[in-house]
Amino acid sequence: AQESQEKISLCSELGFMENQLNHIKGVLAQRSKDAQEAEQRKNDLVVYLAHDLKTPLTSVIGYLSLLAEQPDMDKEQRAKYIGISLEKANRLEELINEFFEITRFNLQEIQVQRQALALDFMLGQIVEEQYPQCQAKSQKVDIQAQAGLTYYGDGPKLARVFSNLLKNAIAYAQENSVITITAQEKDNVITLAFTNYGATLPPQALEMIFQKFYRLDSARSASTGGAGLGLAIAKEIIKAHGGDIEAQSHQGCTTFTVTLPGLSAQTR
Repeated sequence: AQESQEKISLCSELGFMENQLNHIKGVLAQRSKDAQEAEQRKNDLVVYLAHDLKTPLTSVIGYLSLLAEQPDMDKEQRAKYIGISLEKANRLEELINEFFEITRFNLQEIQVQRQALALDFMLGQIVEEQYPQCQAKSQKVDIQAQAGLTYYGDGPKLARVFSNLLKNAIAYAQENSVITITAQEKDNVITLAFTNYGATLPPQALEMIFQKFYRLDSARSASTGGAGLGLAIAKEIIKAHGGDIEAQSHQGCTTFTVTLPGLSAQTR
């Protein structure tokens, strides 16, 4: 029970108990370390988000003040300022939603409500929703999905997973590149892969990428980085469906692979 770095040492007759106690002590120490690191990441995130909240809010107040002080401003200039204010207000809403997301993620367990889903159709819809973002970087998305691929799962939650994976691929892929999405069923396992070409993720990032509050963009670009919850929640959703998700990155090629139980193994 004592908090000591030294290993527990017992007499030779109690060697089996010594091993057990040291194992338990190691597990507890690792849990404590993980909890402290998660809390530190959370605290850092709150500081980061507070700073990011102030930036768009300052812009909104500044441009609205200019509009209020200059009622005779020409229409073109007024429209420009209103557009910028709306853009910054939308960003502010996104950041506020990040705060609520932290609370929801910590307080509720993920419940799965299953229904028949046409995965090829769902992926097409998600790609269509992200079309403007792809156009902005001259990117294309190539869907290679098995026709008629059906899965019994929670549509809104899985759509969130796939949308998040695609958003990440778009954000971190090179301009003028092709993002590939594949989906197929083989040996009673459904596999979906999201592949993009950009910077290679280091091994330490791949180890932590699905942890809460971990952000890929260490520089914290306000335009790309979120709360660091997207991939953590995605993994929880996939696990709740009895599947798994992992990431690999090599020579500029990064792939997020989702595996789900095939039709005969699914619980309807």
